Amino acid sequence: MNVKQLAAEKAVEYVEDGMKIGLGTGSTAYWAIRKLGERVSEGLKITAVATSQASEDQARELGIPLVGFGDIGQLDLTIDGADELDASLQLIKGGGGALLREKIVAMGSTRMIVVADESKAVTTLGKFPLPVEIVPFAWEWTVADLAKLGCKPELRRSGDDLYKTDNGNYIADCRFEAIVSAPELALSLQGIPGVVEHGLFIGIADMAIIGKNDGTIEIIEGEKNL
Repeated sequence: MNVKQLAAEKAVEYVEDGMKIGLGTGSTAYWAIRKLGERVSEGLKITAVATSQASEDQARELGIPLVGFGDIGQLDLTIDGADELDASLQLIKGGGGALLREKIVAMGSTRMIVVADESKAVTTLGKFPLPVEIVPFAWEWTVADLAKLGCKPELRRSGDDLYKTDNGNYIADCRFEAIVSAPELALSLQGIPGVVEHGLFIGIADMAIIGKNDGTIEIIEGEKNL
């Protein structure tokens, strides 16, 4: 079992009968959805919403019951991955291109569990380029404003074309190298016209489950749980 699968399957142990679940996106969330599918086939009763078309397609194939957002209300638990996380459970997300939907679903959940392999755990956020979802209109101005924050923004590409999210927007991957204050940067990003959402998740995650190469698991609990 790889370390991503190890962490994801541990997180699924927290899913109980009757829960409303948010399904994350990415290579680690994939394993959580797969394990949930196994449990559903064994009789687990849940309802779910997905954060991307890819996760929705996977869930349907596995027989996980999906419902509309207007029909599910507050979620009990979301399980999702992260591109980076620190000891305070501040995250960078969006490497898979679903950061806006992931944040909406995470904020609509009573609890969020992050699953990751140990390479994603860092002392200081920022080595991984911070994804920022921006509208296509006047994207040149938005990217110029992002650069003023001290990063090197680059529009994500898909082959020869600019990458588009499920929402039809662009993603600017912003290279900061080190983010000294994630809350301050988040406020600055929110003040730029054209920015739809950024990949800093601050005060959202309740727990991180980290799979290690030696086969062990580390669990980090957020301040809300201590």
